Amino acid sequence: MSVVSRIANFFSPLESQVAPDKTSSSSSHTATPAIEGGQLRSQYNASSDQQLSMEEEEEVRHPYIHCMLAGGLGGTSGDLLMHSIDTVKTRQQGDPHMPPKYTSLSSSYVKILRQEGVRRGLYSGVTPAFLGSFPGTLIFFGCYEYSKRHLIDVGMNHSLAYLASGFLADLAASVVYVPSEVLKTRLQLQGRYNNPHFKSGYNYRSTLHAARTIIKDEGFAALFYGYRATLFRDLPFSALQFALYEQEQTWAKQYAGSKDIGLGFEVLTASTAGGLAGVMTCPLDVVKTRVQTQVNPTEAVSKGVPTARSSQKPSRKSSIAPGIAHQGKQSIRTISTSSPNTTLRKPGSVTLDTSSVFTGLKLVYKTEGLAGCFRGVGPRLVWTSVQSGTMLVLYQLLLRQLEAYPLVPGNGNATI
Repeated sequence: MSVVSRIANFFSPLESQVAPDKTSSSSSHTATPAIEGGQLRSQYNASSDQQLSMEEEEEVRHPYIHCMLAGGLGGTSGDLLMHSIDTVKTRQQGDPHMPPKYTSLSSSYVKILRQEGVRRGLYSGVTPAFLGSFPGTLIFFGCYEYSKRHLIDVGMNHSLAYLASGFLADLAASVVYVPSEVLKTRLQLQGRYNNPHFKSGYNYRSTLHAARTIIKDEGFAALFYGYRATLFRDLPFSALQFALYEQEQTWAKQYAGSKDIGLGFEVLTASTAGGLAGVMTCPLDVVKTRVQTQVNPTEAVSKGVPTARSSQKPSRKSSIAPGIAHQGKQSIRTISTSSPNTTLRKPGSVTLDTSSVFTGLKLVYKTEGLAGCFRGVGPRLVWTSVQSGTMLVLYQLLLRQLEAYPLVPGNGNATI
């Protein structure tokens, strides 16, 4: 048998299966692309059906009462979980002693726990924290869902709707949480009544006594001290946090191909959204904390601390105890009034004698550079990641429970 015949016999089965003529031969060249094209079309149709089903699922809107309850419980749980850490940071920021009594986070935590305990030490101020956190997050999530749905319905881009809704929701909630934060931080700084371990200058018997004393001695406006600086930091943070969270949730659902993305993705999307928003707003946190925790400029000059002069309204009558404020020249040692506050002032850094956040940003950048604007970014990243992760994961879990056992009938288009 010749070589040519052997080669012909080798290919003969394939030729017999395909076709002996030119017509079948030409069809064999188009068979594979036709099959591939059909597979591509089927895959495209399947992905389109899947995308449509996901969009239909996203159209399901939970009742507002469900969103508010889930958000209130989730947000309060996150705040209470991190309350002890916030107490330590408040002590570090408002420590009037020189040298400071509280230095590193770990050593300060152990010192407060050993000397003052849990209830009156690490969790001092927990009552106003709860009273402000639950109604504050209740209002926040109600306003967020209402704003988001109406902005999307009028045709706004989804990402912009999430951003604007977070901004508006935090603005509405700030009326509740800022006064509670003022009470909380003063009680955190004080610790127990007649605290022998730390002289903060505050000595309130209870939350009610603190509120009455502040209103009587400093006026009702003192409950909103630092309100503008708080808004400049918290409004962008909330807007970025929820815009990032909604987008990450969309990506996770597309990847998983289902509305249920699993606990792992829930934790990942929630914590990274809060962490990234915390890092991006860190310069605002630096300025806010520096303005609210620095000493009085007149006192700073006498101590040789460099100041950046600017217009500032004189403080009202202070409720600080004798020994902290001298007679004839009261000096309100301001403390931060909104969590999370993770920035500590670098010794010898410029005092921001200004109420303008933008002026403060320029002064910090001019004197300390970009590193000064992001001082404390590590603790802020941890704080916002844990708090946001706890709040948003519980929010989703509670929504599913309320969906299975609804409190009210109907969907989220209802008025309740």
